[in-house]
Amino acid sequence: MKELIEFIAQGLVDKPEAVSIKEVPGDNANIYELTVDQTDLGKVIGKKGRTAKAIRSVIQAASAKDKTRAILEILG
Repeated sequence: MKELIEFIAQGLVDKPEAVSIKEVPGDNANIYELTVDQTDLGKVIGKKGRTAKAIRSVIQAASAKDKTRAILEILG
């Protein structure tokens, strides 16, 4: 799952080397903390959060295939 998030995020930003993902296992779900460069934050979030919502939809569909739950948090 980390590889999928990293692949999507690196395709959106100008500084792909600044993309990092931290996985925090939880009781009912895995939380993925996506960190990007401050200048690329708007590109990952998108207008009115549409890009972030689309990324979350893809992640939820991929995690449903594994019968788990994934939550994406975007950090600046």
